[in-house]
Amino acid sequence: MKVGVAMTKEFVQPDETDWQIIDELSQAHQTNTLLAEKLGVSEGKVRQRLKKLQEANVLKIRALRNPDILTQQQLAFVATNITESRYLKQKAQEISRLKNVQSVSILSGQYDLMIEVLVSSNRGLIEFLTEELSKVEGISRTETFLILESINKWI
Repeated sequence: MKVGVAMTKEFVQPDETDWQIIDELSQAHQTNTLLAEKLGVSEGKVRQRLKKLQEANVLKIRALRNPDILTQQQLAFVATNITESRYLKQKAQEISRLKNVQSVSILSGQYDLMIEVLVSSNRGLIEFLTEELSKVEGISRTETFLILESINKWI
């Protein structure tokens, strides 16, 4: 019988209770007590499960902002190609650590990576491209897409 997060060297697989907790928290912030009541378990069990899920890097709990109401900030996507595909994951991880980067996704198709950035303004985007991203060796091409408005997007 599996209890909590089943961990192996290859992956972490949440069990049914873990998925119920994740699903509930995906809908709205809730106290551990309320989650416990909904799931019919103790508050301690919810607390332990959340701790294990966070330690296993399965779950991250944080506040999300609506980018459309943030003044003096610009959300953009920067599509990028890498010169050598064998370094794809390494470059994605390196880029993910740059200032203002919200996420980096590895893609199939025309581009290798999609970088989501939140910067202070168009000037902030220029600074990101010229002072941050340009320091990453092995990028052959970029194309930037400014987000004018987002529907149901939270960052």
